[in-house]
Order: sequence, then structure tokens, then C-alpha cells
Amino acid sequence: MFYTSALVSVRYDPSSRKFYDRRRAGGKKYLQAELALARWRVNVPWALIRDRRCYEVAPPVAATA
Repeated sequence: MFYTSALVSVRYDPSSRKFYDRRRAGGKKYLQAELALARWRVNVPWALIRDRRCYEVAPPVAATA
């Protein structure tokens, strides 16, 4: 379930894409980066439950010129 979530999130979630791109830039192969993202996506809800917080999406920050 989390692997499928990782596959979809790479396309639509900027923070997941950033995480995936960092792993690929660090020398991970495609599947290794996907599995790392899936694991990261497991850790996020676990941390929210542990800390008793709600998930909040950070709004995109506009670049200043």
C-alpha cells in the first residue's frame, strides 16, 4: 500500500518528489529511491500519531526577486 502511495506521490506531492530526487542524486537506483520514499511515507503518519498532531501541508513559498 505504501509503495503504491509512493509511486503516485512522486507525481503529485512536491515534498515527496523532493525526497525522491535527493535519493536519486545521492546515488540510489530507481527502486531503492522508491522504497526509501515508501518507508518515509510510513514514518510520517507514525510520527503524527506519536506526537498527537494533525498533518498540515505547508503552502508553497513564492520566490522573491
